[in-house]
Amino acid sequence: MSIVIIKYNAGNVYSVQCALARIGADAIITDNADIIRNADKVIFPGVGEAGAAMHHLRQTGLDKIITSLQKPTLGICIGQQLMCSHSEEGNTECLGIFPDKVIRFQQPDNTFKIPHTGWNTVQITAEKGIIPQEMTDAWVYYVHSYYVPVGSHTTAVTNYISPFSAAMKRNNFYATQFHPEKSGDAGSRILKHFLDL
Repeated sequence: MSIVIIKYNAGNVYSVQCALARIGADAIITDNADIIRNADKVIFPGVGEAGAAMHHLRQTGLDKIITSLQKPTLGICIGQQLMCSHSEEGNTECLGIFPDKVIRFQQPDNTFKIPHTGWNTVQITAEKGIIPQEMTDAWVYYVHSYYVPVGSHTTAVTNYISPFSAAMKRNNFYATQFHPEKSGDAGSRILKHFLDL
């Protein structure tokens, strides 16, 4: 199986590559269009700012490559957000794979910290998502100030200030707001489940 991690200016690519190596999977880090298109599995990670990331994707043509992919593709953190239609971060038009909008956490009464950083649980809300059904209530690791509200493509939910999309799916595209590569054994199981799709 060929596994590709998309290289771009917002990717925490080496953390993801190391997490895959821990489960015995070799992954190539690349921005080469042909290698990405021909991969069996594609991972689109991200840590950074939506506007700058989308600008880079458009400049390099990676935006069109990502949206045209037919094989299982996993967006992580800002990767999930960039797969949506629009982000409040920088008022950014995104890839539009999911028709959802990304919004910023609003602080209701100073009892919650933003960004949402640390461990929280996920509740599975749909079958055939990226998280196996038996993993509901698993603890996963987050670092984010923006989120996707719960919608028709949500497959798992986490509650922080309000419920949001912890994981999403549309056709061959999967996404997580949390970082499976930083989520210990639970994250390893989720990555393995993605590779087994």
